Amino acid sequence: MAALFVAALVVALVLVHKPLGDHMYRVYTGVRHSRAERVVYRLVGVRPESEQRWPVYARSLLAFSAVSILFLYAFQRLQDKLFLSLGLAPVPDHVAWNTAVSFVTNTNWQAYSGESTMGHLVQMAGLAVQNFVSAAVGMAVAVALVRGLARDGADTIGNFWVDLVRGTLRVLLPLAFAGAIVLVVGGVVQNFAGPHTITTLTGGTQHLTGGPVASQEVIKELGTNGGGFYNTNSAHPFENATSWTNWFEILLILVIPFSLPRTFGRMVGQVRQGYAIAAVMGVIALVSVTLTTVFELHGAATVPQAVGAAMEGKDVRFGVANSATFAAATTLTSTGAVDSFHDSYTPFGGMMTLFDMMLGEVAPGGVGSGLYGMLILALITVFVAGLMVGRTPEYLGKKIGAREIKLASLYFLVTPVLVLTGTAVAMANKAGLAAMLNTGPHGLSEILYAFTSASNNNGSAFGGVTVNTPWYDVALGLCMAFGRFLPIVFVLALAGSLARQIPVPESAGTLPTHRPQFVGMVVGVTIILVALTFLPALALGPIAEGLS
Repeated sequence: MAALFVAALVVALVLVHKPLGDHMYRVYTGVRHSRAERVVYRLVGVRPESEQRWPVYARSLLAFSAVSILFLYAFQRLQDKLFLSLGLAPVPDHVAWNTAVSFVTNTNWQAYSGESTMGHLVQMAGLAVQNFVSAAVGMAVAVALVRGLARDGADTIGNFWVDLVRGTLRVLLPLAFAGAIVLVVGGVVQNFAGPHTITTLTGGTQHLTGGPVASQEVIKELGTNGGGFYNTNSAHPFENATSWTNWFEILLILVIPFSLPRTFGRMVGQVRQGYAIAAVMGVIALVSVTLTTVFELHGAATVPQAVGAAMEGKDVRFGVANSATFAAATTLTSTGAVDSFHDSYTPFGGMMTLFDMMLGEVAPGGVGSGLYGMLILALITVFVAGLMVGRTPEYLGKKIGAREIKLASLYFLVTPVLVLTGTAVAMANKAGLAAMLNTGPHGLSEILYAFTSASNNNGSAFGGVTVNTPWYDVALGLCMAFGRFLPIVFVLALAGSLARQIPVPESAGTLPTHRPQFVGMVVGVTIILVALTFLPALALGPIAEGLS
């Protein structure tokens, strides 16, 4: 059944990727603007016909994100003065900072319980809006990089505001609407003010349940939101009702990232180049799903061996194999949704969820971020191949010179610096250690997972660490911000550099970047780079725990 579950996902993605990829191609290359889009442009004060150089594109993106963080922070702090607050108190300052940065960076890490912390208005007009636009930002950056590869001698890479609005209105909103209908049919609740269960707890505080679940759930699974209305996320029957909705949510996680390579191929005029990128993503994803499932079905611990499987922390509705597939999908992308407790996975199963994020979430990765991350790795691969044969590396006719490889290297180095530095600082100060509930290798794995998730803008959690403290809220918030916006600036600078180039003609020494040989090279470079960077940390954490 596990093989059939995965096979059905593969078939569905194969069937959907072409029409969706072609639709996104038309969205980002079309010249007509709808009436709704023109209204937005007038409100923002931009001219949609004018394109931007990469510094202007980057400034527009950063300004939009900065205003979004300030707005969402204020929204949470003033919650008690807004309608539909459900009588909830203002969100504490450090939690509001962490949450604002989290949702604007498309991380959606939650250091709080959604149902007892946020009122309906903040959830819908604050968090849910960022679920859409933060994902649209990632798609815009990916499209800008593709334009850089596709254009010849150009000084512009598009218009950020047009890309943002079109991605939101033409791609994410229609998919979210259709997906919400499917989930409601499957049993996921959708209510507004809804009946609330109010329980008086110690100290007189109140715990409320109910709310707009289905629409937030489908936004989450489209790869745009690792958070959930309920603290148990997609393990809650109100958010993930049956085994087939579990399958459908995994499909939603993967559908846009796996379709974007088709968009890339159409935009550069070589569909086979898109197939090569999709093949790299597919190979890594299938290996990850297989290994995670095997490690969980054949756990090396005493209890899993005695009962035949590692069911701790997993829902009996889904079982081990399907839960492992969900875990691999959510950590290979920047979704961060969970239908099982990753902290309860076997040491090597938990290691796989860590390794998936350490890959840079490129198989298929986040919405937009997966494509531009994989293209960066493709550029590094052709650079390595060029060094091996003593030839200036090229990709799609664009030379990968000193400037290009420096930008690609800086992009790759940002996340390891944040992850390893953050973990080291947390393990070296009292505030970081005081939040740990476990010691030894597993405790280190929990801290490592938190900073890996934040720095890669994933949003899932290993658990076992009390991260709802001022120190962790600030530290993880900084990792989310730097882990999102520094790579984006490097990608946009790279897009501008590539767009200005005049393509060189292919020759006998040109490396074919559409063949299985290149696919294997990119897979190898991706794994080797991650292994060289993170193996010492993994050896002290999950590997040490597994071998013990």
